[in-house]
Amino acid sequence: MWELIRANKRSSIVLMVVMAVVLMLLGFVIGMAFFGSEGGFFGLIIATAIWLVLTLISFSSGDQILLAASKAKLVTHDVHPQLFNIVEEMKIAAGLPAMPKIYIINDPAPNAFATGRSPKSASVAVTAGLLGRLNRDELQGVIAHEISHILHRDILFITLAGIMLGSIVLLSQVFLRGMFYSSMMGSRRRYSSGGKGGGQAQLVMMIVAIVAAILAPIMAYLLYFALSRRREYLADAGGARLTRYPEGLASALEKIANDPSPQLASVNKVTAPMYIANPFKKKKQRKLSDLTSTHPPISERVKILRNMSQGASFKNYSDAFTNVTHKKTVVPVAALTKEDIAIREADVKAKKEQRTQTQMRQVGDIMRKVNQFIFLTCACGLKLKIPPNFKSKKVECPRCRKTLELPSK
Repeated sequence: MWELIRANKRSSIVLMVVMAVVLMLLGFVIGMAFFGSEGGFFGLIIATAIWLVLTLISFSSGDQILLAASKAKLVTHDVHPQLFNIVEEMKIAAGLPAMPKIYIINDPAPNAFATGRSPKSASVAVTAGLLGRLNRDELQGVIAHEISHILHRDILFITLAGIMLGSIVLLSQVFLRGMFYSSMMGSRRRYSSGGKGGGQAQLVMMIVAIVAAILAPIMAYLLYFALSRRREYLADAGGARLTRYPEGLASALEKIANDPSPQLASVNKVTAPMYIANPFKKKKQRKLSDLTSTHPPISERVKILRNMSQGASFKNYSDAFTNVTHKKTVVPVAALTKEDIAIREADVKAKKEQRTQTQMRQVGDIMRKVNQFIFLTCACGLKLKIPPNFKSKKVECPRCRKTLELPSK
């Protein structure tokens, strides 16, 4: 396991270095385009300053920014005891030093992600829709996948890589918009201010800067997406290993992919790579090349998991990956040690759980708990759901007309 973590750290460092070089070169070229040969150093300083500020922010409160952007709310054990029990089980199985904080996103679309700076300060966020649609084995598979991201140190990588990518995109957009505004204001006359030769040289540098500003974010996106997809495969492998039941995660991924709910409301391009499955629901996305996708195809991930018939170790996942994709394994060689992890049987209670008839009611109840509704059960058996802005201290049961007192907050 430690070899896998070290391999992940090495690839993270490589990505950070490459993206930092791209950012610095972009700043240098833009500086030269605007201010001549002496402006390259100035552009380099500006690019470095942008990167340092955003990196400091990501280290200090990047996880909280991502959770706030996703509209995730911190919840207690009372909101969903089963979720807390599963997270605690997977925390123990993974040997994490601290219990991750648990958040719920008030949305019917099933999905989940993990974030944080380290295993000591990690968080797991799931949507209400996920809790309402999955049985225990499936929910355990999803949580194990997210715990694996924490265990593999992916969470800091995702935060820092997102900030770095955001810096490159921000610098490119500011330059391109500035160029458009300058051309509208007729500032092109400055190309002739330094003589014919100087004006032509600056014009060439400006063209080079425009090309760099367009290509730099594209190359950074492709590199980021490629490593993000690899980490999803590794988290699937880790999730299967922690639960010893690959079918749980496979079934969960199928349900997430086939769910008819609207697209996750709070998702954006920065937070999308964090989720266990691509949260964007657009038909045209199915036709896009794998190069532009933040996630591997779910159908492929499901096939790999269901091909793990011999065991639930990294070696078993590696063999299944090669059999299904006919590609070189994504699991580092150092992690392919001999492990005998037998696949367990399905949870009998989970097998009997029927979510289809009552899932929307359960999702609604979870959303109400997240939004601090008060639940009261009358003696006649009717369950009352009182909104948090209800002013009176008493409420009348609409069935038996009995007056019930609300608990004090």
